[in-house]
Parts: sequence; structure tokens; C-alpha cells
Amino acid sequence: MKLLCSTFSLKAACQKSGATRLLRNSKKCRVKTTVTTLALLGLTLASRAQQQSTDSLEGKKVVLDEVFVSAIRVTKETPVTFSNLTKEQIKPRNLGQDIPILMNFLPSVVTTSNAGAGIGYTGIRVRGSDATRVNVTINGIPYNDAESQGTFWVNMPDFASSTESLQLQRGVGTSTNGAGAFGASLNILTDGISEDAFAQISSSAGSFNTLRNNIKFSTGLLNDHVEVSGRLSRITSDGYVDRASSELDSYFLQGAYKDDNTVIKALLFGGHEITYQSWFGIDRATLESDRTFNPAGQYTDENGETQFYDNEVDNYKQDHAQLLWNERWNTNWSSNIALHYTHGRGYFEQFREDDDFETYGFAPLTVNGEEVNTTDVIRRRWLDNDFYGAVFSANYITEKLDLILGGGYNKYVGDHFGEVIWARFASDSNIRDRYYDDTSDKTDLNLYAKANYELSDKLSLYGDLQYRTVGYRANGEETGLVDDTFNFFNPKAGITYDLRKNSSLYLSFAVANREPNRNDYENGSPKPERLNDVELGWRYVAPWITLNANGYYMGYKDQLVLTGELNDVGAPLRANVGDSYRMGLEIDANIRFNEKFNWRPNVAISTNKNQDFRFQRDGVLQNLGNTNIAYSPGLVIGNWFTYSPVDVLQISFLSKYVGKQYMGNIDSETSVLEAYSHLDFNVQYIWEIDAFIESITLSGMVNNVFNEDIVSDGYFFTFDDDFSTPGTITTVEGAGFYPQAGTNFLLGATLKF
Repeated sequence: MKLLCSTFSLKAACQKSGATRLLRNSKKCRVKTTVTTLALLGLTLASRAQQQSTDSLEGKKVVLDEVFVSAIRVTKETPVTFSNLTKEQIKPRNLGQDIPILMNFLPSVVTTSNAGAGIGYTGIRVRGSDATRVNVTINGIPYNDAESQGTFWVNMPDFASSTESLQLQRGVGTSTNGAGAFGASLNILTDGISEDAFAQISSSAGSFNTLRNNIKFSTGLLNDHVEVSGRLSRITSDGYVDRASSELDSYFLQGAYKDDNTVIKALLFGGHEITYQSWFGIDRATLESDRTFNPAGQYTDENGETQFYDNEVDNYKQDHAQLLWNERWNTNWSSNIALHYTHGRGYFEQFREDDDFETYGFAPLTVNGEEVNTTDVIRRRWLDNDFYGAVFSANYITEKLDLILGGGYNKYVGDHFGEVIWARFASDSNIRDRYYDDTSDKTDLNLYAKANYELSDKLSLYGDLQYRTVGYRANGEETGLVDDTFNFFNPKAGITYDLRKNSSLYLSFAVANREPNRNDYENGSPKPERLNDVELGWRYVAPWITLNANGYYMGYKDQLVLTGELNDVGAPLRANVGDSYRMGLEIDANIRFNEKFNWRPNVAISTNKNQDFRFQRDGVLQNLGNTNIAYSPGLVIGNWFTYSPVDVLQISFLSKYVGKQYMGNIDSETSVLEAYSHLDFNVQYIWEIDAFIESITLSGMVNNVFNEDIVSDGYFFTFDDDFSTPGTITTVEGAGFYPQAGTNFLLGATLKF
């Protein structure tokens, strides 16, 4: 049934304030009118809003929402290295996999999946930097977990279906909210305001009993001002790895108001994930004999038989509320204010065999005349947290100056506690006893000012100053008592020079400082780290080709690099390493051969080194010289080739190559992840019906077409063995691996009403 439709008229399309930047090149603003849509070919810089309509399965979108990310996004006029990914580019492959997997083919990006098929726990690295060092914001609001600094996409399943666009800034990037970017910044813009009412049902199914269903709707603009839209999703999958199942539910609800000078949005979104644990990995021998083996939940019963506990799961809920307000005050000034609140709660459950009573505070028992001080238990380790705050910015624009003043204040409060829900011998414990109960809180205040000033038609200068103060307190048994305050000053500067109308050079220098995370405190006495980032790039833009080439040097002091080891909940451990650097060259292009053929290749070549790295081997502290930084491949290549024989059919071939990398920092052959490559095939066909069902979109994806044996992630550890030979110490090495699925597929259909 058709939802109520309404009409909308774009007003003030070519106000003087909106055409400022376009006038720098074209000296005019043009409005093109068709029967079905109005497209404003300009940028309203006073509000930083792209007031244009774009056709999609969800009707014409009024893309006013760019205002909410304008303070932290960049354009080709900014001396920052970046890539954009739009909803239309995501849509053909959006069949249930997480956002990192959909970003896999961007430059310098490496992705992985614990369950092996892109659903459940997934991860991303950019320039060798892991997710804790990739600053993620949603509508300008920090998303990284404040305490661990990680990004848990499993808490927001199917979020790609509510994403309008995303921008990945590599390197330090521009000042943003949340923790400092030490490898990249990813800012996500959620669904835009839809001019037209629509209803949509999407389903996809594929390998490993994967099933994704969602429904979306929008009222369209009611009375030219108000829109309500939403989404409900459910994803289930068995996973490629044994028992690595996922049950993922999510929702997205948006209310929006807009007029000529105001855009207000209220959003509620969140998810509930139940995933069987698959973060343990497997050793090399098991990798060769039984790639899908999962040791999680394994125990030996009273008859000596190997069993697997059926509820060894991670169970977590997370809900987000955002209130966003953009106001254009006059032709020069506009402002953004956002309030946010996130509530997360959940646990992971484990069967533990023969655990010590001491772990749980149990008193020893006497059973049949013998003292008992170990027991089988089922335990839950809980996290209950709240994150709230405000972010803001003011934008002042003249013909030559683009100035942004902004900042944010955020507060995190977290409770960590453990419960035993069953024990073979419960001793003197009571129901709901907590065997540990820790609290932590973190405050984060940042203020920044950034400006782009046009010195001439060819030369512009960029400056960005940020002050950030962070306070962190914790009282965990592993962290010890923590009461630290960090004060950081992060300056950035750059220059952009237009060689000719469609070619420009840029040079930038940026400083970033970053505090340790909770796991770093558990792993020792960490120091904050510092990064100096130099970027030199060239951009060429023409109707048939876009080409970007940039070189970078990222010099670190006290970098917290991954050691390769994991803690007891599968989180990677890090350690300060003194001096280190990442240096590389990235080239990416978008080549349009004609109306039918499009090619988007990219290549990243890098060297990533710890300088004068010291390591205690066989009981002796050794200087190993310059060693490779863990999880940092020297070569990453992506390709995205698309053929559209007709407008309604799109066929794509996507390939990825990731070079050899080490999982530790001592260049041990035990820690090597071999180079791998894979080819994916994607097809989309849109059947326009224009009846009760307006259109049906059919999509298909074949991943890893040639069934390559891929291992995209793992862990590495060492320990000293001083028992085998008296008086000697021998360093023993070990590794674990996370295999990825062979050839697998997903098929989907979307019905629009």
C-alpha cells in the first residue's frame, strides 16, 4: 500500500552564500530542472548543505544532512588524504555484511572477520593501524568505545542500510570529535531526509545459512517540513567457523524537520547481538587439518569425552539517541549542535573447567574426606556503560575564508563485573554474588579552530588547532588504580596549489597525541603516544578520470603497537615501542572509459618499522635493529571494475591483494601471515514495474570466486621456558590464525512500494 506522499520545493537554490565556492571556478550557479527532480549543482557553504535531489530506491533524497558532518569532512580543497563511499556505491553489495567488509576495496584498507564470512565480529586496519586507532564518528558524534577505543560493528548490524555516505580520511586527517586518529578517521552520515514517501522490504540469503531481512519506510516530507523514517533488521548466520553463529537485530528511527534555514533531526538506533565466540583462533597444524575448528566452549565431561558448551556466547545490547540541530543564521554564519546518549549492556558467557576457588572468592570444601579447591563453573563477565555528551561547531564563510570553530564534551561511565551462574561446587557463594566489581569513568573535552584561506586563485592555506584534555579513572584488578589526566595540543597546517583548472598539489603537516586504553593499563604502565604526519599529494580531476597520488611519512614517539598477543577476552594487547615510522605511497583512480565501463584501481606501497627494537630472547635483552611493525603489509592492492550494459544492470568484479605481514614485532617466521588475494563478483539488476510494486532490485555476490585459502588475521606470542634445561632460559614462540571462508555467496531482493 502506498504511503502518504507529499511534495517539496527546493527554495533559495542559488543564494549568494550558497554559491561562494562554486564561483571560484565556474563563476555561476546553475539549476537544472527535470520532470521528476530538481538538482542544485552547487554547495550551500554557509550551511555546508548539498541541497540536491538524488534518485534511489527510496525515492528522491533531499541531501540536507551534509551539514551534520561538514565540520569534520574535507573536500579536494583541503590538504588531507581521503576517499568517499556513497550509498549508491554500497548498495549493490549491501547484503548483510558489516561496514568494514563493504569498505574492503578502499586504498590501504585491510579487513577481517572472526567468523570468516563478514558477519559478526569484523575488523578493519588502515595503513596498518588497527580499529582502536581509527577514529569513527556517526553524524559527527564519537562512536569508538571510550575505554577500549575499539569499534564494535557487531553492535550495529545492518547499519550500512541506514548509511547515506562515509568518508575515510587516512593519516591524522582533520580535527574531529573523540579519540585522536593515529591511522585514519571514518565519519559516517546516516540516512538523508527523503522527499517522497516509500516502503521497502529487503531479503538476502546465502552460504552458511545466512539470512538478512529488513523493512524500511519514510513518510516523505509532510507539509514540506517534517519526515519520519525507520528500519528494522534481523541477520542470522552460522558462520564459516564451527559454531560461530550470529543472531543480530537492529533498528533505526528518525524524525526530521527542515525549512529554509533550519534542519533538526532526532534519531534512535541500536542493536542486539548474540554471537557464539570465535576469537580463539587455531594453531598452524589445525589450520592445515581442520580450518573451521573452533576451540571455544571446549571441555571434557565426566566420561572423558570432549564436549562443547552450547551457550559460549557474547550477548550485548547497545542503544543510541542523537539530537542534531543545524541553523543558518545569515549568509556568513551557520552552526551545529548535537546532543547524544548511548547505553550499552551485556556479557559474554563461558564454561570454565577446573577453575581455582580463589578466582571466585570461594572457600575450600571437604568432599568425601578430600579437600576441593577447583570446580567447573559457568560465568558471565558483564559490561554496563553509559556514554553521553554534546558536540558543536560554528561555521563562518566569506569568498576567501572558510572558518570552523568547534569542539565537544563527552562522559563515559562503565561498570565491569563478573557473576557465576552455575558451579559444580559452589562453596559458600550466594546467588548473584559478584567475584569482581570494577568501575571506570572517562571525560573528554576538545576545542578546535580550523580555517581554509584562499590567498589567490591558485593558492590556499589550511590551519587547524585542537586542544584536548582527557581524564581517566579505573579501579580494576588488572588495571590497578588509575587516575590520569592528559592534555594534548594537536596542530595541523597545509597548503594547496592549483596547477591548472583540474590539477592540484597539496602538502600538510599534522600532530596527533593519544591516550592509552584500558587494555594498555592491564598490560603494564603505558605512556601516551605522539604522531607527526606529513602528507604530500597530487589530485587530477577530469570528466573521464579522477586520479589521486600521495606520499606520507608518519613518525611516532612511544607508539602503542600491537604485540600480537591477546588477553583472556580476545582483545589485542599493545606496548610502547619508542621510535617508529610508517612511510608509503598511495595511488587510486576512478577511470570512466565510457557510459558502460568504469574502473577504480588503487595501490598502497609502504614500509613500517620499529627503530632499534629491543626484545628479551633466551633471557638476554637484544637490540634487533629496525623491525617490521606488526600487522602492517608492505603492499595492498584493490580493484573495482564495473560494467553496465544497460542502465538497470550493473556487473562488478572486485579484487584485493594483501602482502606478507608479521603478527609480532621481532620478524619471526612463526608470526608470518602469508600474502593473499581474492576476487569477488557482484551483480545488480533493477526491474522497474511502476505499479503497486514500483521496482524490484535483484542483487548477487560471490565472494572469493577462486576459493583461495585466506588467513587475514591471527595472533603471536612468546614465553620463557626455564624448566626444560636447568639454568637456561629458552624463548618459545607460538601463533594462532583466523581463516576466512572459501567461495561463498549471497543473493538478495529488494521490493519498493
